[in-house]
Amino acid sequence: MCLLLGASGVGKTLLVKRLQKLSSGNGKGDLGDAPPTRPTVGTNLTDIVVQRKITIRELGGCMGPIWSSYFGNCHSLLFMMDAANPTQLSASCVQLLGLLSAEQLAEASVLILFNKIDLPCYMTVDEMKSLIRLPDIIACAKQNITTAEISAQKGTGLSEVLRWLQDTHRTDRRLPGGEP
Repeated sequence: MCLLLGASGVGKTLLVKRLQKLSSGNGKGDLGDAPPTRPTVGTNLTDIVVQRKITIRELGGCMGPIWSSYFGNCHSLLFMMDAANPTQLSASCVQLLGLLSAEQLAEASVLILFNKIDLPCYMTVDEMKSLIRLPDIIACAKQNITTAEISAQKGTGLSEVLRWLQDTHRTDRRLPGGEP
């Protein structure tokens, strides 16, 4: 199971829809126009097939206080931040630190996604990483952490996300309960 978490409005639902379409075309092809999305209230389960089936559980940003209820059987974590909204950065950083300190997620591989890189912003992604001291966070975390800059809207970087999911879920490591 892969959890997809992040603040409201960062683009989680669009990411899942785009990854699903991309995986159905073996990581190639035109994604077309971005499909319409609505804010997720609750949870969405989406299966993506990249050599094997990976279930992504997207949790709405408004569910932040109860995210921990869903940590069981989590093999990997996609944490999404809005690269076009620096005002949301500190709240996202607090959420990320909470996730990385959760004992149930200590073994999970983590991909931090800076989404909306196609939109203008007065800060670069490197400046944002520096501001939240991301190198220090990565150095201190128990988890294996990777970062990626993407645009779920335009499709930029999504094949790399699929590749990360494929590599992360390649091993047939079973978690308690039998879910890969």
